[in-house]
Amino acid sequence: MKAKTLEDAPPAEETASTGIEATVSSLKAGVEKATAGLEATQLQVRQQVKQGVEKAMTTAEEFVSFNQGNVEAFVKSGQIWSTGMQDLSKQIAATAQSSLDEGVATFKALTGAKTLKDAFELQAAFVRSTVEKTLAESGKLTDASFKLTEQALAPITARVSVVVEKLAKAA
Repeated sequence: MKAKTLEDAPPAEETASTGIEATVSSLKAGVEKATAGLEATQLQVRQQVKQGVEKAMTTAEEFVSFNQGNVEAFVKSGQIWSTGMQDLSKQIAATAQSSLDEGVATFKALTGAKTLKDAFELQAAFVRSTVEKTLAESGKLTDASFKLTEQALAPITARVSVVVEKLAKAA
């Protein structure tokens, strides 16, 4: 191989210019690569944010829907309870009216009793009848109250079942 001499070497300006061009070209390539990487990262972040927002919206919609079901169950339960209490109140009022009518009738009969024995017998019959009716009516009211409570709790019990199912699926 032939040794290079100063005469064979390219001028210094040309060498510096070539080096600068190579450096600029390398920097441009680096900037383009960095820009492409940044754009890819931004796109990925946007997609992740979009997915997160969509998931949050879906969760919020499910939460609202679920709570709407809870409110509907409580409203229905309240309606059942209110109607049932009105019916029970009517039943109690009818029983009280019947007892009052019987008491008035017994009082009239007592005022017309000819002997003390007749008055005691009327009074004893009235007390016996009142006790029997009170026991019978209290049994009916107890049964009706239990039935009403069961009916009023049915919508809430159904919602509790839904909660248990959702928790079981989530676990």
